[in-house]
Amino acid sequence: MDLNKIGKYIAKKRQEKGFTQESLAEELGISNRSISKWERGICLPDANNLAKLCKLFNVSYNELLSGEDINQKDYKKFAEQKLEEFSELETAQNKKFLMYEIVIGLISTAACLALMFVAKYVDMNTAMQVFLIVLGLVLLLVGGSFCIKIETEAGKYECKNCGYRYVPKYSAVYFAWHIGRTRKMTCPKCHKKSWQKKVV
Repeated sequence: MDLNKIGKYIAKKRQEKGFTQESLAEELGISNRSISKWERGICLPDANNLAKLCKLFNVSYNELLSGEDINQKDYKKFAEQKLEEFSELETAQNKKFLMYEIVIGLISTAACLALMFVAKYVDMNTAMQVFLIVLGLVLLLVGGSFCIKIETEAGKYECKNCGYRYVPKYSAVYFAWHIGRTRKMTCPKCHKKSWQKKVV
């Protein structure tokens, strides 16, 4: 997916419709910095703003995501190509988020262990030792909670019984027994409990 091409297309359509970056931002209820980022190819609009732009510019999703007007004859080919590109982009983003989960987990665990090491081996009063141990445990809990939040929302879990893929509730992931990113949960489709693997 060519972000620069999409950005130029957004700028072109904005100008054709008589919008400035400021007036388009006001129409969408966002900052004009967001419009500028889209047009410079730094990032894509989110799904909600993609829909609004398509309506305002009177173009299809495929045209917006391909960065050009599409003939009716080529529409099916473009649709399939853009769907594949969008899927690849989503997979790459999910992998990146899951990498963040590992980094946050390692940092919070290392911080907890370091604080406990200091509390045990450095000469200090008992109140300070207790404070460092509690602080370490809080950092571990907060870091772990962020990790589980990321894991819940990046990719999907696949039911071992029926193959259904879904995004579970945070609480279901948080309290589930797990081995790595495989968790024992109840499938919302077949309602059977099984070890469900994270798929990106």
